[in-house]
Amino acid sequence: MSTSHIHHTRANHLERVEAPGSMLTRTAARALAVLRYATGFVFLWAFADKLFGLGYATPSAKAWINGGNPTKGFLSSVDAGPLQSAFHSMAGTWWANGLFMFGLLGVGLALVSGIGLRIAAASGTLMMAMMWLAEFPLAQHTATGAPSGSTNPLTDYHFIYAVVMIVLAAGYTGHTWGLGRWWAKLPFVQRNRWLI
Repeated sequence: MSTSHIHHTRANHLERVEAPGSMLTRTAARALAVLRYATGFVFLWAFADKLFGLGYATPSAKAWINGGNPTKGFLSSVDAGPLQSAFHSMAGTWWANGLFMFGLLGVGLALVSGIGLRIAAASGTLMMAMMWLAEFPLAQHTATGAPSGSTNPLTDYHFIYAVVMIVLAAGYTGHTWGLGRWWAKLPFVQRNRWLI
């Protein structure tokens, strides 16, 4: 069997992605698509629970549609870190609520659809960074001196979600079981590659 035949046979078992010179197995591409859907669902569920009060993290009486406040409880309870007072002043403001809810919805929809993954990765990473700063896992104690409950000062779930979103965008995962391939071919997206 010739080397070119082996190479051709191996290439048939691989799926090309947009990144120059990269190859990805179909199984890996599908696994990343599942990860994309699962991560998107995390954001969409948080959005739906805060909007409608599904009774998990948010009771229906505190739903945003019932006059509840998506950021007040979390941000007003920040009790560690150098930005504690800044987060307290943001808690419950109309713009913080709007940005937070729009961010949850936008990142979730982008991940599930496979469209705009670069924007989703950037904005989702920014959201995770802000939430990391609010929880401030570097602190071993709260402002009152009580144990903070931090188990890992650096690699917590905010960091993991940010890395996952960056990997999903960098790996063109919207091309598998998503609308990413169609989206990337649109003329205005071709002219503005940051929209991929």
